[in-house]
Amino acid sequence: MRFFTKIRPSFTLPLFGIVLLGEVKNKDVRILEVLGLCQQDPVNFRRENCSCRTRDMLSPQGLLYKQPSVLKGRTNVVTVTPWLAPIVWEGTFNPLIVDSIYKPMHLSIATTVFAVGKYVRFLRDFLETAEKHFMVDFKVHYYIFTDRREDVPAVVLAPGRNVTIIPVPGSNRWQEISSRRMEMIQTAIENQIGKEADYIFCLDVDTKFHGRWGAETLSRLVATIHPGYYEHTHEHYPYERRPASRAYIPAGEGDYYYGGATIAGYVRDVHKLTKYCREQLEADAANSIEAAWQEESHLNRYLLYNKPTKILSPEYLWQDFKAKNNEVQIIRFSQVNKNYAEVRPNVKKRK
Repeated sequence: MRFFTKIRPSFTLPLFGIVLLGEVKNKDVRILEVLGLCQQDPVNFRRENCSCRTRDMLSPQGLLYKQPSVLKGRTNVVTVTPWLAPIVWEGTFNPLIVDSIYKPMHLSIATTVFAVGKYVRFLRDFLETAEKHFMVDFKVHYYIFTDRREDVPAVVLAPGRNVTIIPVPGSNRWQEISSRRMEMIQTAIENQIGKEADYIFCLDVDTKFHGRWGAETLSRLVATIHPGYYEHTHEHYPYERRPASRAYIPAGEGDYYYGGATIAGYVRDVHKLTKYCREQLEADAANSIEAAWQEESHLNRYLLYNKPTKILSPEYLWQDFKAKNNEVQIIRFSQVNKNYAEVRPNVKKRK
């Protein structure tokens, strides 16, 4: 059982040397808004506005590690975007340094996963491999959205990690399940997650962890490059190309194609993203339009005009039927092979 203690909010604004203690007054709200530390929204002044925003990148004295170089490093992949967001690949970070900075912060990581219908069969492998590789030694709270509570497996969790089951309705269309995910995550953030977590990861259940997934993935708004399109140019991306859809991306525009299986960031920023996608999905539905790849299409439009602050390489979203290659030297998280006609409703089986 988890216990909560009510504390008075404390905000430190190191840029101006200002410390605001105690109750937040209206004038303080305006100050914080100017500095980008809060917004007047449903998740205002909760965990995402605390020390993880303003804490310095402190590394302990006496920590020994290989000296970094500005001349040597990965040369076969791009490691920074044109807007200067890092792209995380093996060899671009030192786990020892990253862990020494972030683990003392005692961050709380929310992780949402949807196990609806027959997809509940993937939940045990997801959780068991997450306990081996995902945010090890961090406080992790799994929020499992399911219509089959009785089929949720009992998995041994490390200390400080727990599970909350959120009942959701099933559907006869897998597209509807996919489209409603944004709405359900938005609601969960407003009702619960926003009170409890610093960061949130929204992950697909039909996946397994195979290697380290740690604090190197933390940032304000995190997207992951889709493994099927990272070698292609944007004219070959499956963007929504119909102008009538709110997910429309005109020809000639585009950065990367992002996978909908992994979304992450500060709770407030992911709340903003999910709210936007829900609103656009509803607007399309009102006009009898369904975007090419449901919420993933709206996600890609959002991220085109609201640039992510960190991008994860395909190491963090691979596919089991693919082998490692010169670019992807380690597989950290991968979508499992499956028969879609067997696990998804309204998908016809091949004869």
